[in-house]
Formats: sequence, C-alpha cells, structure tokens
Amino acid sequence: MLSQHSLTSSVFDKEGHRGCRGLMPENTIAAMLKAIELAVTTIEMDIVFTKDKVAILSHEPFFNREITTAPGGKYIEEKDERKLNIYQMSFEETQQYDVGLKPHPRFANRQQIEATKPSLAALIDSVENYLAIHHLPKVNYNIETKTNPLTDNVYHPAPPEFVERLMSVIISKGIENRVIIQSFDFRTLQIVHKNSPAIKTAMLIEDYDKRSLEQQLASLGYVPTIYSPEQSLINKDLIDACHNKNIKVIPWTVNNLEKINELKQLGVDGIITDYPNLFNE
Repeated sequence: MLSQHSLTSSVFDKEGHRGCRGLMPENTIAAMLKAIELAVTTIEMDIVFTKDKVAILSHEPFFNREITTAPGGKYIEEKDERKLNIYQMSFEETQQYDVGLKPHPRFANRQQIEATKPSLAALIDSVENYLAIHHLPKVNYNIETKTNPLTDNVYHPAPPEFVERLMSVIISKGIENRVIIQSFDFRTLQIVHKNSPAIKTAMLIEDYDKRSLEQQLASLGYVPTIYSPEQSLINKDLIDACHNKNIKVIPWTVNNLEKINELKQLGVDGIITDYPNLFNE
C-alpha cells in the first residue's frame, strides 16, 4: 500500500507551473520537458476533457485568447473564447488550434513555438520516454482537476466521471505513486480520497479564502497530503499548523527568487513557479 503522506522524495519539491509558463507555452509537452531539463521534481498541469472524453492539458475548459491562434491564423478574441468549449469539441478538433505562437501579454520572455494542447496520455508517454533516454530521475505529476459546480456537464464531466476517467489514464500509465491530484473544487479530492486513498491530494486555496485551516479541513472532510495556498497566505503559524498535522505546504505561484528564498526560510516543503530556472540561481 502506498503511503498517502510520502512523496517519492522528502527533498524540497521544485514544481514547474503548467510546465514552465514563463519560459515555454503553458501546458504543452515542450513546457514539461523544459521544466524537467531545469531539474524540477514535479511537473504541474491542468486537465479538462474533450467531447470524446479525452483528458487533455488546459488551464481553461475553452481556448484562452491570451495564447490561442485559431485555424487559419487569426488570434482568438475575448468575446469568442468561451464559445470555444473544449468539452464540446472532439480531440481531433482541438488539435487545429495553436497555443504556442501568439506572444503572451504577461510573459515577454516566453518562447513562441508551434504547440497544441496534448492529451494527458501522450504527455505522460513523452515525459517517461525523455526521462529514460536521458537517464534522469523520475518526476512527480501534479494534476489539477478543472471542475466547478456551476459548469458541471457544460464545460466538463461532473466530478464522479471526471475522476474516474482521469484515474483510468493514470493507472494505465502506471504512475499512481508519482501523482498528486490537486483542486480548488474539493468534490474531486473527496472522490479521489474515497476511491483511491493511496493517491496523494493537495487542497488549493485562493487568497480570498478567509476561513481558518481548521474550517478548510472540515470542508474537505479529511487530511490531505498537501496544503497549497496562494503565496500571500503563507506565515510561520500556518506552516507549523500544517506540519503538526503531517501536511506538506507548497504555495503558488512564486515567480521571484527573493520570495522563493524567504518562503524556504519559513519552512515550506516546496514551491510552484512559472520560472523553474529560478531554482538553479
């Protein structure tokens, strides 16, 4: 039986957010491989589903205007992006949209390369192959379930189906002991914990969530492996409270070397960043 509270390594967890969003097109194979090249211990990603129930990497359940070029070469406009509902498209249709060529308005140094949203299965195959070829240590996969009670069965499957289909990919690829399932939607975490209690889980916490740690844990209904708050919420008391419950603390999204060092000094167990190159500075 896997221990839910032991990552594959007890070393500081260096997580590349959406691969390395500040350096390469987010949630793409190129971004994940670049993060691995930069020696992350965990690659972080987001999952949504297509109409034909393929798990693919995407932060939104639609094609975001900031990163998308439509078939034919036009950029997506804000008024149209939510109409491009990935859950209403086949996987084949999603591959007609480029998510790497458009200059990113907030990440000026991000490389512009042709890229599409990959299936989770293809991403895992690419990563495992890359690790083997380059004789690199195994990495963890931190997978966020992009669900919301307001958009069940409109932009994504409802949590029971979402989790079942996601776990089937994870199990088929044999990476269960290196997976973390994270979410702001505690419904998916509760299902994972009930059906696959050995799988590590992380509760994501927004900066506007003013509930106490105890209230948040009561809402979740069990003790997760990881508490993952927005970085501004971190203080020594919170870290100590989590550690007293055997919960690791891994804040997001920290893009400043000074802040990374400050949080490490406070005692966090890892950092999620758009710039994993900072870990090497």
